[in-house]
Amino acid sequence: MTTAPDNSVLTPVLTDNWDQDRSWTLASYEARGGYAGVKKALGMAPDDVITAVKDSGLRGRGGAGFPTGMKWSFIPQDNPNPKYLVVNADESEPGTCKDIPLMMASPHTLVEGVIISSYAIRANRAFIYVRGEVLHVIRRLQRAVQEAYLAGHLGKDIHGSGYDLDLVVHAGAGAYICGEETALLDSLEGRRGQPRLRPPFPAVAGLYASPTVINNVESIASVPSIIVNGPDWFSSMGTEKSKGYGIFSLSGHVANPGQYEAPLGITLRQLIELAGGMRDAGNGLSRELKFWTPGGSSTPLLTAEHLDVPLDFEGVGEAGSMLGTRALQLFDETTCVVRAVLRWTEFYKHESCGKCTPCREGTWWLTQTLARLEKGQGSAEDLELLLDQCDNILGRSFCALGDGATSPITSSIQYFREEYLAHLEHGGCPFDPAASAVFETAGANQ
Repeated sequence: MTTAPDNSVLTPVLTDNWDQDRSWTLASYEARGGYAGVKKALGMAPDDVITAVKDSGLRGRGGAGFPTGMKWSFIPQDNPNPKYLVVNADESEPGTCKDIPLMMASPHTLVEGVIISSYAIRANRAFIYVRGEVLHVIRRLQRAVQEAYLAGHLGKDIHGSGYDLDLVVHAGAGAYICGEETALLDSLEGRRGQPRLRPPFPAVAGLYASPTVINNVESIASVPSIIVNGPDWFSSMGTEKSKGYGIFSLSGHVANPGQYEAPLGITLRQLIELAGGMRDAGNGLSRELKFWTPGGSSTPLLTAEHLDVPLDFEGVGEAGSMLGTRALQLFDETTCVVRAVLRWTEFYKHESCGKCTPCREGTWWLTQTLARLEKGQGSAEDLELLLDQCDNILGRSFCALGDGATSPITSSIQYFREEYLAHLEHGGCPFDPAASAVFETAGANQ
């Protein structure tokens, strides 16, 4: 008998209105208390808004986990240049799929967060940089911004407060590298998207050489609930150092993939239970978890041994990986880890901007070596060659793309070295049905 999942562990805040009729419209959003956070924030001093976000313990939801309020406080208010807020909505990491559903289902949650955040840092112009391929999301955001202007939430003298804000939705050209914040700024300025040398940091000289805050969609969208409910409410969820809730994206070999909003510190075992278990293998049996990514394909792989690791920044870090974007890709025992890692590495090779040699050349060589191993060619020494190549990229590339490309390789060799060697022994992938039949025949003839 299967026990019903404990749905009380879920904390629908950002996802609370996703099931409402026409949840993306202003009328639907305001009917559930939308924009109450803006009205409350405009009655506070900007510094008090920053303090509230600091006290809540909100950390960046885009991967790095840097305290959001602290990032805002870095903006030098004595700088005569304009201040800018830029929302990084260029969601491109393989497996990451939380920001696009959020913008699609409830764009006003993000728009409200932008208004409050811009007010806190004294910015009068803000930008949402969206991945260009998601045209349906861009159109929905543009309509939400238009509705906000018509309702007086954006524009001049917002709600009689004397505060002005203009918000621009900008479509990127589809480059993964523009998810890196300084490459995003270059793209926003009309140049080729490539990472900048730091310092100076964006807080001092960002967009148009002016003080700039760059935050992830989910980080900014979390701000209205903090202002409305108070920082203590937010910090009462999660763990000691990783406060609040987050959207966990489950994809791959689970019965019910999707978005699960829960406090940080929940375990994968609990999430799989909420998702109905691993996918069906037939005869009433479920597949077994083999490996998974805690934060997208650029984070080191974990295995079934890590099912009870708390999914917070510290717990996942202690397990040897990174929480990242909480893009949980799950793979069962039918998946070839070598092939999966090769596909990811091909992605990073393709998306490298080419600015630095370790990433531009290194990802190409990683792909060549991995492809040879996946076909069962080469030798066991190629594993050491792979690790040496990773060592020459890690910490030496201009931005984190190169580092991220090495993560699935080094972690997969750590946990699945025997599977790499099996490819060499069998002359190909042992998970390929056609190849498996050849291997079995060859074994019977010996």
